[in-house]
Amino acid sequence: MTEQRPLRLFVAVGVPEHLLESLSGATEEFRRGLPPGRWAPPENQHVTLKFLGSSPAGSLAEIGARVGVVSSAHRAAELRLGRLGTWPSRRRARVLWAGLADEAGLLHSLAAGLDEALGPLGFEPEKREFTPHLTLARWRVPIPLDSPLPELPDEARAPFTVGAVELFRSHLSPKGARYEVLRSFSLTSTAQ
Repeated sequence: MTEQRPLRLFVAVGVPEHLLESLSGATEEFRRGLPPGRWAPPENQHVTLKFLGSSPAGSLAEIGARVGVVSSAHRAAELRLGRLGTWPSRRRARVLWAGLADEAGLLHSLAAGLDEALGPLGFEPEKREFTPHLTLARWRVPIPLDSPLPELPDEARAPFTVGAVELFRSHLSPKGARYEVLRSFSLTSTAQ
């Protein structure tokens, strides 16, 4: 019997495609004025709740069961895309991101629940404070961003409902990452 290779896994929630396309359009002109970087295509954008990294293939069922328990303990909630930001700073930007407005606190609660549920399987809790975001671009060498970050138009900031959490597998290649949804876990409906 051959041993299965580890899987590169993470847990995330999605953003509707039309909002990702609107976000891409809103940043297009700004993007042209920046040094070359690695821009995430809309189909690869998601809000990571927990990065698991290299995980034994044999633990997939237990990981899924724990993600399912955490998901079912949360109600679906409405979110919006928020402002754009950079890490670590505007003067030395390595990452350009779009934040999310989450008045119900769903994403923070899910991230904390996943840390707790997956800890016994050997997945360390996050050391940094959780900041819900979409990664738009990365630069190997930090760049200064002197011009103001663009404001998102109303159509990109339309509310949307998060009703599921997804367990993803990441396939890495020289052409970039490709993400595969392994399982989707519904949140509790807001209707009673």
